[in-house]
Order: sequence, then C-alpha cells, then structure tokens
Amino acid sequence: MDLFEYQGKQFFARYGMPVSPGEIAFTVEEAVAAAERIGMPVMVKAQVHTGGRGKAGGVKFAATIDDVREHAANILGLDISGHVVGRVWIELASDIAEEYYASFTLDRSARKHLGMLSAEGGVEIETVAEENPDAIAKVWIDPVDGLDEAAARAWVAAANLPEAAVEGTVDILQKLYTAYVDGDADLVEINPLILTPDGRVHVLDAKVTLDGSAVFRHEDYAVFDETQTRDERETAAHARGLQYVGLDGSVGVIANGAGLAMSTVDVVNQVGGSPANFLDIGGGANADVMAGALEVINNDPAVRSIFINIFGGITRGEEVANGIIGALERVRIDAPIVIRLDGTNAEEGRAILEPHLSDTLQMAPTMLEAARRAVELAASAGTDENREA
Repeated sequence: MDLFEYQGKQFFARYGMPVSPGEIAFTVEEAVAAAERIGMPVMVKAQVHTGGRGKAGGVKFAATIDDVREHAANILGLDISGHVVGRVWIELASDIAEEYYASFTLDRSARKHLGMLSAEGGVEIETVAEENPDAIAKVWIDPVDGLDEAAARAWVAAANLPEAAVEGTVDILQKLYTAYVDGDADLVEINPLILTPDGRVHVLDAKVTLDGSAVFRHEDYAVFDETQTRDERETAAHARGLQYVGLDGSVGVIANGAGLAMSTVDVVNQVGGSPANFLDIGGGANADVMAGALEVINNDPAVRSIFINIFGGITRGEEVANGIIGALERVRIDAPIVIRLDGTNAEEGRAILEPHLSDTLQMAPTMLEAARRAVELAASAGTDENREA
C-alpha cells in the first residue's frame, strides 16, 4: 500500500519523528481554513501516489491566505502523471539550511535490510546514484541485529553529514528503522530530511509503502487501504479479496500463488504475448473464487484470451476442475480460455475438464504450451475484430 505524503508523515509521527504541523483539505475553503488555523506561511502540496509533484506545479509556497486560495484552486483537479489531485496538504512552511536523503528497503539478494543515506537530498535519488554514486552511504542490516546507535552514528559519518546534523540524524534514523520494521513497511523514505537554520533535523517529506500482506497485524491500516489508487478492475478484484494488478496486455492471467502468477506473466511475455493483469487467487480455487476472478478479467475490454494456470498443492486438482466448471456455469465468458492444471490429483482434474473442452475452453499439458496457445488465441481474436471493423 502506497501512502499519501500526509499519511506517511502521520505514520512517522507515531514513532516520534519530527514532522511539520499540517491538515488535509479537499476543497479550497478547507485549505484556507486549515491555513488560518496553522498560521502563515504554509506550503500547499498536492497529494497523489506519484512523483514529480513539484515539476508539475503541485507544490507551492503560500505567504498569504490569498496565496493559499489561489494555489489550492489551481492544484485541486490538476493532472499529475495521470493522477488527478483530489486533496491537498496544508503544512507550516520550514526554513531550510541543508537537505539530505534517508531510506530503508529490503535487499532481497542480500537477504538484509538496505539503508541509504546521502548529504545530497531534495532531488531524485536515482539521479544521485547515476551521477555521483559515492554520495550515497549504504548499510546492510541483519534483521536479527537491527540498527543500534553506534551503527547509525558510523553510517552518518560515512555519509559526510555536517556536525550540526549528526545527533538529530542518528536519532531519526533509528526511529525510521523502527517504523520500517515494526510498521511492516516495504519502503520508508525521507527526501528531503532537512537541517534548519537553528540546527534541528526535521522530516520534510515522506514516502511510505506498507506490506499489504501484513494488514492483519495492523487494524488501523484500514484507513490507508481506503485511499489506495485503483482502477475499476483493481477495485472489483479488491472487493472480492483477490490479489490483482492491472496491466496493459490482452492475455488475462489467473494463477494460484503469487510466485506462479508472476511466472505466468513472465512466460506470456516470453512467448511473444502481453499479459492484461496479474491475478493471484491464493490457495483456494473453488467455484466462488474462480467465478470472481473470471468476472474481474471478463470485465476488462482489452482481454482477448484467458490463461488459467493452476498448480495443485493443498488444493487438489479435482477441486480446481470442479471450481472452474462451476464458475463457467455462473459467468458468461467472452474470451477463449486455456487451462494448465498440474500438481496434486491433476489427472483427476483433467479428466473432469475433458468433456467440457471446446474451441473456447482448451487445455494444455505444460505452462509454456498453454501460454503459447493463449497468446495465439489473443492474436487471432484481435485480427478477427480488425477484420470486422
């Protein structure tokens, strides 16, 4: 789950990090009222799940209430990289002496947490990494050991932060790591982390991505889930409890398990096709789950074929087959379907499916063959539509 900036700051504040006072506003009138309560000057900041807000005119300094009114009116409704601004964050403006960068994420190859700290903040870290990689001090943290004060202090020294910023940065880094681990985050990023003219180290921006699979440990994360940016397909899938990500291709993908779903997306690309989605139905493949998955994919007008890729484990092959047949009795599917069924009791499952096979419901013995057939069917459907047009 990607948080808005203001949500990220609220998240950081839970762990004792210093953030600026602010209020969220959905209208110009609310923005003005918030600025009057906070006190001038303020920043008017677009809240969208994408970067480049400043370049797009979505972040403005307001010295007066009239400035707030003007900027809020211009920013609300602004399109930033396909994201329409529906709310603005009104925040007390901060004086800045220097800007830094700090973040934590997971380095899967090292099987450790990765921390990055740089004295060059306020710009895209990718640019810094490309143009001056030595400006980024990295630490790999064993989850068992964590980040203690001594390690944080050595890290700050390696980043060449000035003496005035050392104590405040060490304190914030330890709290940021705690927020990252205890909050079940995939990414926590502060850019910029600032040093004020009076010597305070302060969080001026927040980028936070939380692990959606850990929501069961955090009941209060429901408020974050409600503000996620989803297209119509993703909204429908989310309502059915399905793990779905919309893509731009023509082959609808259904698989049981995130790893298999990712592999299915990859193999569709490998054989020259283009996946329309990532859809993981999890361990269950009964009629209700399969019907919900097929409904979501069937409602995508770009889908020309559907590839159902199931490897039976705890869920047995005959249960999967009966689930598919039951779903097809409940949902009218426009696109042809190719099924690959393997694993526990796969032969029994294939035997159940066999009498139902047709031009629009096909089966293939391997994932690669099924992917090729699904791609061929999608291409053929596209050609037929072009001829009709």
